[in-house]
Amino acid sequence: MKFIVTTQRGLENTVVNLLKEKYKKDFKFETSPDGFHGVVIIEGDEDIKEKLLEIPEVERVLKVDFEVEPKFESIVNMAEKIKDFIKEDESFAIETKKRGEHDFNSIDVNRVLGAKIKDLTNASVDLIYPDKVVYVEIFKNRAYICIEGRDEFKNRKYTKEKENARKLFKRVVIVQLPYLGEKKVCRKFGEAIGRAAQGFEVKELIIAPKEKVNAFELMEFIKGVQIGQKSRHEIQKRAYPFKVKEVPISVQDMYQVFREKKRKNRLIIVTDPKGEDINKIKDKLAKDMRGKREIIVFCGSREGIPRGILRLADYVIDLAPHMTFATEHAIPSALIALWSVYNEKRE
Repeated sequence: MKFIVTTQRGLENTVVNLLKEKYKKDFKFETSPDGFHGVVIIEGDEDIKEKLLEIPEVERVLKVDFEVEPKFESIVNMAEKIKDFIKEDESFAIETKKRGEHDFNSIDVNRVLGAKIKDLTNASVDLIYPDKVVYVEIFKNRAYICIEGRDEFKNRKYTKEKENARKLFKRVVIVQLPYLGEKKVCRKFGEAIGRAAQGFEVKELIIAPKEKVNAFELMEFIKGVQIGQKSRHEIQKRAYPFKVKEVPISVQDMYQVFREKKRKNRLIIVTDPKGEDINKIKDKLAKDMRGKREIIVFCGSREGIPRGILRLADYVIDLAPHMTFATEHAIPSALIALWSVYNEKRE
């Protein structure tokens, strides 16, 4: 029986040596097949998989169900055999990992093989939470097909049992006091804030000076925000099985933002060490967050949010009493804390 074992680059021999200690039977192995690191191909009895999974350096173990030539037609024609592993009432997905140069790409395999399996089984395709996953592992001169159940960790990201955090964050507007000063530092902090706002996919990020500021310092900060946002968005496009939009970013005077947002069905929250311990108000805060159309969160930078806004806000909360967060940590800290309160008290 053949298994494809994946590990972190450089740990292939470590896995083999540890397996020799744990598994007292003979087995064959090939580290870094065709020069591709992070992979060990192992041949042994079926019980070897259990021993492999006891090794923390092992990332994944796939049992090989079929071995074929690394040719497009050879791979997609395996649908006739793969169909026996998938029931009509199950969902499935195809994941192709291609190593080396071939006259086809992974997307072609996913698309055509998936369509053939769907026609043969009448099973549904589910890219987020499939019952079965067909792994197509392609090397230079060989290809393996492995049919497995749900991935223990990967599919856990999007389980229906978890409440989707976007339910909260799509209603959150971040009002960020810009970090101004030395230009390189302005850009650095801007990048961190842009990444954070995009990472949480908030409804909007408003960069809000509270007074007249240096135009060039503000320009550097905004450039940083744009760079941070773009870099995070590129990662999201590759990582998520669904489309992610760029967060809208605007510039507006802080007091004007406050006036516009201070109206019915909006909740204004300021994070500040002068505020109340979030743990003492979490029940009421959770209820208010669930009932409001929009949640506006004001975050400071080198300076705090003006006292007049603190006085008129719905909530001024201290996220970590006796501690002060760095500017680049304000958004993640605030949103993680709000999500924890929101999710803990869900009805």
